[in-house]
Amino acid sequence: MVEKITGQARCRLPDNPELSKNAATEIRYLEKNKKRMRYADFRAQGLFVGSGVVEAGCRTIIGQRLKQSGMEWTVRGANAIIALRCVMKSNRLEDYWESRVA
Repeated sequence: MVEKITGQARCRLPDNPELSKNAATEIRYLEKNKKRMRYADFRAQGLFVGSGVVEAGCRTIIGQRLKQSGMEWTVRGANAIIALRCVMKSNRLEDYWESRVA
């Protein structure tokens, strides 16, 4: 399916050089990632392909911690707390500390 879409897109590139360049970049992205876009195959294997679960997880794990009333974060601080929350919620805290001791 991706091959069909990218083939049709290549035949319809805009005349404007800048728009054509941007379109070609998007087409290359699709071609490079086509193995990840086999949604019918994934569904046939019983795999879940939606992003809702991941988005809800991010909102729960990260949003709840970073968006509490009165909180302000630097990028460095937010990244640190996000990493720590992910380690804690995935039950890998001992692994985290063991990697710091080594």
